[in-house]
Amino acid sequence: MNHIRIWDLPLRLFHWALAALVILLIVTGQIGGNAMETHFLAGYGVLALLLFRLVWGFIGGATARFGHFVRGPGAIRAYLKGQWQRNGHNPLGAWSVLAMLALLLLQVSAGLFANDDIASEGPLARFIPKETSDTVTWLHKDIGATALYVLIGLHVAAILYYWIVRKNNLVAPMITGLGRAQLDGEAVDDSWRQRALALFVFACVCGLVAFLVRR
Repeated sequence: MNHIRIWDLPLRLFHWALAALVILLIVTGQIGGNAMETHFLAGYGVLALLLFRLVWGFIGGATARFGHFVRGPGAIRAYLKGQWQRNGHNPLGAWSVLAMLALLLLQVSAGLFANDDIASEGPLARFIPKETSDTVTWLHKDIGATALYVLIGLHVAAILYYWIVRKNNLVAPMITGLGRAQLDGEAVDDSWRQRALALFVFACVCGLVAFLVRR
C-alpha cells in the first residue's frame, strides 16, 4: 500500500509537546512544593498548545481539521463494521481526541484559579472568593486528575491494541507524518507556508496566554 503524508508537522509537534508537558504536569503535581512553579509554567504551555490546536482544527491540514474527522453515529457504525477507510483519526479515535482536549482545557483553566493553601496559587485565583478557589482546586486535583489518568490509560491501551492486535503502528506516522493511503488518499498540505502560518498562530496564542497569566 502506498504511503503519503497524513499528518502535518505543526500537528505532530503539537502532539509530542503536549505529551511531554502533560507528563511534566503530572510529575510536578505529585512532587508539589517548589516544583509547583514548574507545574504552573507547564500548565501555561499546555494552555497555549490547546488554543493553538483549536485554531489549527479549522485552518490546519485536512486531517487536523475537526470537520474532517469528527463524525456521528453512522460513521462509528461503519468503522465498527470495518467499512471506514479515511486518512487520519477513525470516528472513535476522533471523539477520544475531543474528550482529551476538552478535559485538558478544563484542567488548565481550573489551574488558573486553584491554590494549595501554602505558597502557590493560580494567577487568576485572586479574582474569585477563597471558597470558590478551594472548590476549583478540589475539582482540579481530584476529579479532573483522575479523569485525565483514565483517558491517558485508554489512549495508551488503544495504541497498544492497534500495534499488537491489528498490526497498525499509530506512533510512527505521528513521528514521520507518513501513513498508509486510504480512500481519501490525497496528501496533507505540509508546505512551508502552512508551517509559517502555524508558527504565527502559535506566537499569537502564546502572547494571549502571557497576557492572561501575567501577575
